[in-house]
Amino acid sequence: MEYISLLMFLAVCLVLLLGYPVAYSLAGTALIFAGLGAFFGVFDTSYLQAVPSRLFGIVSNQTLIAVPLFVFMGVMLEKSRVAEDLLLAMEHVLGRLKSGLAVSVVLVGMLLAASTGIVGATVVTMGLLSLPTMLKKGYSPSFACGAICATGTLGQIIPPSIALVLLGDVLSSAFVQAQLNMGIFSPRSVSVGDLFVGALVPGFLLVGMYLLYVLVFAGRQIDQSLEQSDQAPISLSALFGALFPPLLLIFMVLGSILGGFATPTEAAGVGAAGALVLALINKQLNLQKLKDVMMSTTKVTSMVFLILIGASIFSLVFRGFGGEELIQALFSNLPGGVFSAVLLVMVVIFLLGFILDFIEITFVVVPLVAPVLLAMGVDPIWLGIMIAVNLQTSFLTPPFGFALFYLRGVAPPEVKTSHIYRGVAPFILIQLLLLTCLAIWPNLVTWLPSLL
Repeated sequence: MEYISLLMFLAVCLVLLLGYPVAYSLAGTALIFAGLGAFFGVFDTSYLQAVPSRLFGIVSNQTLIAVPLFVFMGVMLEKSRVAEDLLLAMEHVLGRLKSGLAVSVVLVGMLLAASTGIVGATVVTMGLLSLPTMLKKGYSPSFACGAICATGTLGQIIPPSIALVLLGDVLSSAFVQAQLNMGIFSPRSVSVGDLFVGALVPGFLLVGMYLLYVLVFAGRQIDQSLEQSDQAPISLSALFGALFPPLLLIFMVLGSILGGFATPTEAAGVGAAGALVLALINKQLNLQKLKDVMMSTTKVTSMVFLILIGASIFSLVFRGFGGEELIQALFSNLPGGVFSAVLLVMVVIFLLGFILDFIEITFVVVPLVAPVLLAMGVDPIWLGIMIAVNLQTSFLTPPFGFALFYLRGVAPPEVKTSHIYRGVAPFILIQLLLLTCLAIWPNLVTWLPSLL
């Protein structure tokens, strides 16, 4: 009977490949399998009695309130010209360097990641603003596309990241469940704030590796026959006006969390209010724009919660068929113990990243495998950051990487898809190198949370 759970998982993947909506695919497939299982007497329908309490737990979850607030903050910043002002200011400051524009793209991508946390918005914004300029200044199309795609995905790992908010909530439940399964009835907890802190060192280490690659190789990617126009000097006040608002917002959001003054949900409220104030200061806010931002926020939030509801029903039916025991038996019988189990999960998540968004993987796969891994002694913060970096890598990997689709949608006609694929290859290697470093030295993740 346990193998029916694997058949159900494969059926969901097939239904998703056929193009059906994720939330309906998860819930619908699970309920069909539950009905068939009940008809043939191999499924206990009492598992479905937990559905109402699960749904109530989802809609009353205080941590998940951060999702619409962070989405609102990101969409508002996207529409208030913060990114455009940042990029122009950094380009003026670093324009005299041979690779100045490429360095600007990485730094602005980092700041946008720390202020919006939305991968699609960052890639599209950077593609519209910086790709034409990089091509005009002689950068090869592949290098320009690779730099934009890679820095656009930094929102996956640099706090405040929506991916980390969702991962933190799922891992918190999985960690408690793992401890209860081990007979620990006063379990420790892990929070979204812990994941935010744990992501800081790996996130900035990844930015440093990007910058090193750009500084070394950007000069070789520039067509010297094209005119490299000198940048006009920028005034100190203009530079301050472009850099100070987003830096202040980042400091308010992350500083309040790291300093223990606010929970991530409260900090998200501060970020949403701060983005609103920045839009007012920049005179980029009117009633129609506010309506558009609120509509986008509602759509994204509704999608997240509907997927979470579908995934919750799926995981209940999966456990009802004995899927959790099957995974536990599989992991415990693997040669190599914990290392092999973690490696297998990382490979599966990486491959699923080709066809599923990070939200589906977070809500479907992580609840199934995390309790077993955590019961084997894996640190929850380290596991969360490894999954986040892994998902970030799958965002870039051809042919199905989501960041590649985002950039393809806004790239000029002369940029071919092959240019995008070639350009992201070195950055994928850099991210795999980071994953290897985090696996060898887990303290890169766990040191700062333990210190704070």
